[in-house]
Amino acid sequence: MLDHLIRGATVVDGTGGPSYPADLGIRDGRIAVVAEPGTLTEEAVTTEDATGLVLAPGFVDPHTHYDAQLFWDPYATPSMNHGVTTVAGGNCGFTLAPLHPGRPEDADYTRRMMSRVEGMALKALEEGVDWTWSSFREYLDALEGRIAVNAGFMVGHCALRRHVMGADAIGGQPTPEQLDAMLALFHDAMDAGAWGLSTTQSATHSDGDGQPVASRHALPEELLALSRAVGEHEGTQLEAIVAGCLDQFADEEIELLVDMTATAGRPLNWNVLTIDAAVPERVPRQLVPSERARRAGGRIVALTMPILTPMNMSLGTFCALNLIPGWGDILALPVPERIERLRDAGTRAEMLRRADSKEAGVFRRLADFGRYVIGDTYSEANEGLTGRVVRDIAAERGLDPFHCLVEICAADELRTVLWPMPTDNDPGSWALRRETWEHEDVMLGGSDAGAHLDRMCGAPYTTRFIGDCLRGRKLVTLERAVKMLTDDPARLFGLRERGRIEEGFHADLVLFDPERIDAGPATLVHDLPGDSPRLDSRAIGIVSVRVNGVETLRDDKVTGAVPGTVLRSGRDTRTVSTV
Repeated sequence: MLDHLIRGATVVDGTGGPSYPADLGIRDGRIAVVAEPGTLTEEAVTTEDATGLVLAPGFVDPHTHYDAQLFWDPYATPSMNHGVTTVAGGNCGFTLAPLHPGRPEDADYTRRMMSRVEGMALKALEEGVDWTWSSFREYLDALEGRIAVNAGFMVGHCALRRHVMGADAIGGQPTPEQLDAMLALFHDAMDAGAWGLSTTQSATHSDGDGQPVASRHALPEELLALSRAVGEHEGTQLEAIVAGCLDQFADEEIELLVDMTATAGRPLNWNVLTIDAAVPERVPRQLVPSERARRAGGRIVALTMPILTPMNMSLGTFCALNLIPGWGDILALPVPERIERLRDAGTRAEMLRRADSKEAGVFRRLADFGRYVIGDTYSEANEGLTGRVVRDIAAERGLDPFHCLVEICAADELRTVLWPMPTDNDPGSWALRRETWEHEDVMLGGSDAGAHLDRMCGAPYTTRFIGDCLRGRKLVTLERAVKMLTDDPARLFGLRERGRIEEGFHADLVLFDPERIDAGPATLVHDLPGDSPRLDSRAIGIVSVRVNGVETLRDDKVTGAVPGTVLRSGRDTRTVSTV
């Protein structure tokens, strides 16, 4: 007997092939049978009619930071609401394990680092996670049996360094004995099922003390030793962030990434490829590592987002504006002093000069302050400004846009929410995206779901992209869009029997209405531990989500079931060839 039978669905199976009508039966967490409608005679415990609905494999998000959130939110919301059944965590060099058992202060350091570098609310990290583990195995075991999605995790380089070197991880170099200890710790983590190594050399990544995070101090020899260790385990990967990921790689960064993947003999992915027709030289430069890696026996995959991710900014809290060269020191001042400096014409002129300079890289996109929309306001002086564009307000007041924006924010003691209007929403940029997606080493992803919670909401990229393919720009077919969200990432990670609708595969499935599928606007909610805020987005048109055959969501409401698996390398992943 089947556990569940879905009748009359339009199946888009993840292979990229044409859709077809079918009945699908589930038994023991797997797809037991896919048959022509009306031909199945086997009885089922439960049955549903899916006429007019699309049945697809569950979406796979290759770049998330759900490492902490899964402890208080086993449903990985809002990703699961938007059809995601498998998430990859432990990215960018940051993980919550291993923690040194003899230094309880390391947990506090990690919480403060994650709060600063990944925008996770400190109260949520303190109140929503028990922090009882030491080893990476204990961390994975703490999640086993209590999550609704499938989740796999890389080992963060920063945690490895901190565990072995303590405070010397910031600024120091490991002794030969310490490097051996780091490698042993890393092998233990991969024996436990870690997916591989994640690391960062990005200048934007600082810890809770404002210092460069631990992995930024690693020399190439250390990174290559760890990469070599990755290649000694089945089903493993590399993920790396360098400063050039934000704009254009330097020659030495390309050399490092190529050496890492070639040394490991494993794929390496990086995040995120920004596509903008106003900067046509960026995409060719960012794909040079992929071309060189192929020749060296490795593979480098660039993640890129198929939507424009809603983001909010503020002059009062840490956000992307702090990462503009020369802005961080000013925006870190106490609020009264910050307002005083921002009101100084000379300071503003220098800030604008730095924001529009070549060194600002991709952050130059944030420097057109006339295009910002005012979000929430908090003072009588700003009443009626919500939803208005700064350039219009500035024209009324006879001010330049940045001066106008500063005065609006100052009236709210810098609490004003600011929404930058994207500069790359033009037809040329969308045409360039469609062209770039054709590259064999470009893959959709980069949501950062679980991070930057009150500043951005990338999790709904799956539903918004499919809705756009069906009713909007129609850049690719539905069949191609589903493959890009399912089989492509599943194959990159070597996931066993996931990513397609095929008999014998795990029954990770999403059922949706093609006439309605979309994502609602991002709204600020206070539902994290400690009443901390985050941006959320409602899924539209998602009828059902199943993970390992068990329904976890019905009509955008979680069922309470937690059938997810902690995906462990080797057991749940196979080695992906780079040649």
